[in-house]
Amino acid sequence: MSNPPSKIGRWIAAGLALLLLSAVFYNVVKDNMPQAEARKIEGYTSWDPQTIEVAESIPLQDGGRIKPLSTYAGFSMLSLHGARSMVVQDEKGKKHSITPTAWMMDTLFRPQFAVKLPTFRIDNSSILEAVGLKTGDKRDRYSYDDIEPGREKLIELAKKYEMIADDKRDSVHKQTIALAYQIRNYESLLGYFGFARYGLVLKGSGKDGAPDQHANISTVMAGLPQIRQEISQSQAHGHQMEPRLQSLLQQVIDAANFAKYGLFILPPADPKEAIWLSAGNTIMSAIADPKADPQQAIADIQLLEGTVRSLAVDEASFRKELTTFRDTLEKRATARGEHEHVKLEAEYYRMNWFLYAMIYFILGTVVSLAMWTVGNGKAGKVLYWGTLAATVTGLVYCIIPIVKRCIIMQRPPVGNLYDTIIFIAATTVFIALLIEWLTRRRFALGIAPILGTLLIILARRYEVGDAKDNMDPLVAVLDSNYWLTIHVLTITLGYAAGLLSAFLSFCYLLMRGLDLDNGDRDIRRSFTRAVYGMICLTLFLSLVGTVLGGIWANDSWGRFWGWDPKENGALMIVLWTLAILHARLGGYIRDWGLHFASVFTGAVVAFSWWHVNFLNTGLHTYGFTADKKVMIFVFYGIIAAILVFGAIARALEAQNKVKQR
Repeated sequence: MSNPPSKIGRWIAAGLALLLLSAVFYNVVKDNMPQAEARKIEGYTSWDPQTIEVAESIPLQDGGRIKPLSTYAGFSMLSLHGARSMVVQDEKGKKHSITPTAWMMDTLFRPQFAVKLPTFRIDNSSILEAVGLKTGDKRDRYSYDDIEPGREKLIELAKKYEMIADDKRDSVHKQTIALAYQIRNYESLLGYFGFARYGLVLKGSGKDGAPDQHANISTVMAGLPQIRQEISQSQAHGHQMEPRLQSLLQQVIDAANFAKYGLFILPPADPKEAIWLSAGNTIMSAIADPKADPQQAIADIQLLEGTVRSLAVDEASFRKELTTFRDTLEKRATARGEHEHVKLEAEYYRMNWFLYAMIYFILGTVVSLAMWTVGNGKAGKVLYWGTLAATVTGLVYCIIPIVKRCIIMQRPPVGNLYDTIIFIAATTVFIALLIEWLTRRRFALGIAPILGTLLIILARRYEVGDAKDNMDPLVAVLDSNYWLTIHVLTITLGYAAGLLSAFLSFCYLLMRGLDLDNGDRDIRRSFTRAVYGMICLTLFLSLVGTVLGGIWANDSWGRFWGWDPKENGALMIVLWTLAILHARLGGYIRDWGLHFASVFTGAVVAFSWWHVNFLNTGLHTYGFTADKKVMIFVFYGIIAAILVFGAIARALEAQNKVKQR
């Protein structure tokens, strides 16, 4: 008599899981790709893939380290556009897919197209309405040309809102300020190579009505000694600077200011200098310091001028000059010992490892749901191996990029919140597969790809929302010594174990509530043993990690314990898991009680892992922002719903037992 309810329960469980997965996936896609149709840009042409390949590995300094242009472009595009891809179409209707590097190349070298690209994602159209601009949907993407008519009003409003205390600013205030800064930063990129593109106007050089001639900045830089001599002679005789000379110097200073920010792509001539130079800084260094040898600066500016102007010939000529420029930078960066992992990082982002990991986990999730729906038999066995293959492949696609990140960053795999997400994703999937190998009951295998999917989606969503390079160097307090490294890794492994135990218990409650196990006591015992073991592992890792953190704190800060929220969160995990184990050993909770407590462990872990970073107090709030608050409360709501469902299922099961008696 139990078969029909079991079959119905399997279909209900599969339907709920698919519905949840579809909702999460749709939300991510909708959030990242709100643009309804491709923007039409007359005359637009795509860059040759060979040109993009050359540009991707151009080294530059950003965020305290040397990285490829592709990384800088990716996070710049992500912060402005809200995604790492863009689609436009030309006047013939042909669609062009634009990668971050292609977008950056347009911005730097083809500003006539760049200003028309839908670069800026605006989440609240009232921001543009306030400056008198025509808007589309509430959330949409706009080009620089769309926003430029209201630029002055936007800057004016941003200055006004900046005078409001930060805690009293509403979302419109914050987004207006952010957009104003984005516009200014984007303008610095648009005008970065203006000095190379247009040169300097030699006023008064035109004869008989002819237009004034132009000169290269590098030529003026080479003539600086003579210019300084003329200025000194004029001052010695009490004369004002000759107007044409004054105009020329002012143009040089203006050009240097336009190229002062954005790209720091030129290694300094002095190997002792750690800070790379922008084109503007290079120009100013030759002007401001008469004692310095300007030859390297002149050569760098000449190289940039030749590269930028070669695009007017054809793309093949431009690619040749760009390759020369890249090779020159590589050689100098290598001589400084700063180019070891640039190409590896460019390849890392080109491969998009975690996207493929998510695809394989989603595939594994679908196959695992089918496996549970059809039950045992030949079809079930085929689906079992299909689930295993997809999940293992997804795990490999997680492990490889984590290893590559360690090589690129030259540090252990966990240093910031993003690192913890991908590390926990790989760890939970691995442990789940290990449980499957030990039990051979299929429940752990079915859980593994679902957890992998959810965590990788979380990582991608966090990266989009954060829009920061998570491989940049750690703040000094996080990059100190051996004890901190072991402490962070151990605590993070404890988080992974706690989350896996909570998810296993959720599946147990779902199984009992929907009668998915046909009353099979063996599989129930297997679930309970697995959860009990994970609770023990969570306690062990959290306790050891907390002690190691105290050792590090004593070594670095001179105290073992400071009642910091993050420390209290770790202590909460230790105390809660201790309470569970004591209650289990004392007979106060049995199977149902253990799993209810285990589900709540997920909330305790989430508080320690995420929530304490939003409290804005203590020494562990580094680098995290409060815009993820909604996500954590949604998670708490899911935990509460699971517990309510389990309580109802437990009551109904008890009622049925009474009736059967």
